Amino acid sequence: MAYQALKAYLARLDAQHTGGTASAKVWLDEQGRAAGRFFNTSLTSAFQPVRSFDDGHIVACEAFARSHSAVDDGLHLWKLLDQAASDDESVELDRLCRMLHAINYYRQVGEEAPELHLSVHARLLAAVNNNHGVAYRRILAALELPHERIVLQLPVVTPNQRWLLNYVLDNYRRNGFRLGVSANSPLEALGLLDKVKPDLIKVDARELADPDSVALLLLRAAEQGVRIFFKRVENKEVFDKLAWYCQALAQSTLAQGYLWDVPAARLPDTLLGLKDAA
Repeated sequence: MAYQALKAYLARLDAQHTGGTASAKVWLDEQGRAAGRFFNTSLTSAFQPVRSFDDGHIVACEAFARSHSAVDDGLHLWKLLDQAASDDESVELDRLCRMLHAINYYRQVGEEAPELHLSVHARLLAAVNNNHGVAYRRILAALELPHERIVLQLPVVTPNQRWLLNYVLDNYRRNGFRLGVSANSPLEALGLLDKVKPDLIKVDARELADPDSVALLLLRAAEQGVRIFFKRVENKEVFDKLAWYCQALAQSTLAQGYLWDVPAARLPDTLLGLKDAA
């Protein structure tokens, strides 16, 4: 049976919950979700699938931090890290979120699950030190979770932050993680291909005004073995534009957005079935 160390950890959390340990920093709620506490905020995880544009097959899931709620999937906490008072607190919150995301994802799936994408907040770039990657690797190792199936997604950066992006990428690469970067446009993504050499690039699907740059990006990315994901596919206009590119360029495309999936604590049934089959 998969993830025995994780199952044992969840059993300990459940015992703490049953025993009424209200001061615990991480706990299981009534739905079995791992939740955590940062200052006066309780938080947990939500997941949005990344799909093949052609057939809708789920190839990955991106995790998001959400406020903990017993009745729904909670609220987005994107401002919480912005308000952290220090770099140390930024790192602490980041590690807590990533631990919760890994627990809440792998407790629902089996060994054949798609990869998990975890975002690195822009505030954290300047706070990453030489051991940040190894610290997260140790957490995953203790829970016997597959670090090689986790992609760390770095944020959009300005050109003068590119050195910092490369420093952080190197930090995580040396600890065995695969890495993604974000781009606001295909032209920006083309610059990242050569200068950063990531494993994947996520491009804002709302900014695809230039057919030539999209075609060049997909061609050069394929040559370098870099996957391109189109994010924020949230309405039919963006969907139709992306569909046109797929047909015109005869390219298989990976995409995510509210048009298909709203981030939710519970994974789609097709992924839950992978656990049942394991």
